[in-house]
Amino acid sequence: MLACLLSFGRRDVCMPVLMLLAISGTWLSAEPDYDEIWSNAKLYENADNPFMQNLALSGRLQWEAYSFDSDQGNANDTLWRRFRFGFKSTVFENWTLHSEADLDLNGGKFYNRLTDTYMSRSLGNATIKIGKQSAGFTLDGATSSKSLITLQRSNLTNNLWFTAEYFTGVSVSGESDDGWLYDAGVFSTDGNGELSHFDAGYFGLVSVGRDFSESVGIDSALIRLDIVENEKHAKANTRSFGEVISLVSKWEDGNWGLWTDLSFGDGHKGQSDLWGFSAMPFFYLNEKLQLVFRYTHMGSDNPNGVRLGRYESSVVSGRGDQYDELYAGFNVFFYGHKLKWQTGVKSTKMKDSAKDGGEYTGGLGVTTGLRISW
Repeated sequence: MLACLLSFGRRDVCMPVLMLLAISGTWLSAEPDYDEIWSNAKLYENADNPFMQNLALSGRLQWEAYSFDSDQGNANDTLWRRFRFGFKSTVFENWTLHSEADLDLNGGKFYNRLTDTYMSRSLGNATIKIGKQSAGFTLDGATSSKSLITLQRSNLTNNLWFTAEYFTGVSVSGESDDGWLYDAGVFSTDGNGELSHFDAGYFGLVSVGRDFSESVGIDSALIRLDIVENEKHAKANTRSFGEVISLVSKWEDGNWGLWTDLSFGDGHKGQSDLWGFSAMPFFYLNEKLQLVFRYTHMGSDNPNGVRLGRYESSVVSGRGDQYDELYAGFNVFFYGHKLKWQTGVKSTKMKDSAKDGGEYTGGLGVTTGLRISW
């Protein structure tokens, strides 16, 4: 209902919210059987079939409304943030085929590109993946948009992570016998919307981490180091950093949690070196309601090294060199991350020592949205 109040009754805002309330059972005498509803995505399952063991639809539908205001101007709108649709299938027992298309419901061209389009195989405790896949590093960059606990990824991730996200390559991930988690891959950096044409450079990604929860006596104590080496190339569809290093931690126990990210990028092609950190504490009031807070700070060695976030940049297009953000929000989980309503308020400030259009002061923004995945 908050989205409707903010929009003064606009139909394009209220209808998705009212649909969610109906789906979620808020106005119904009994809560829907979500397991049964989501089971409709399973099209086929037969463990005895030697060729195909299962086939299911996969995808996500994400809608949001935003209103941002600052001393430099304001912006507000509603949009279908993401719509992806495809399938996932297990064949020959150990192979997985997965393909999804990124589609546009906002009135532009309907088909944008392929996202996940790969084949993978389980090899004991390891999985090898070949094809177009998400290349995840930094705290939020390694988190699927289906599982984010804030509506948008942090601006630290937005600046350092390769926001195209999906790249053609080969990766291996898994867990060693002594408990170390790893993910390593090599990817083409070209910007082709389907599989790579391999006419640009490459980047390598290595992530190594371990959960120390048993040692410290809490539910989760994951510490992970991400290292990216990115080849300089004129056609690269990546951020202009030759190297990115990110130290991520995830601390959780009972109803509370604290996730952190300390990251550095070695700039090239005119991009200044950049560093920053983000701390995100959260607390579950109950199994369906979660409170989330976040503080993010970034700085660049030279002027104009820091970008603003997605919606702030629609107000101010320039860049700065020192960025601070405070975020407070809540998540309502109707069916875990598969059906949730998220709302957040953020205060943003960016300094621009060059005084060439990157300053952002007095910035306050509100975003609310629905997240559905299957």
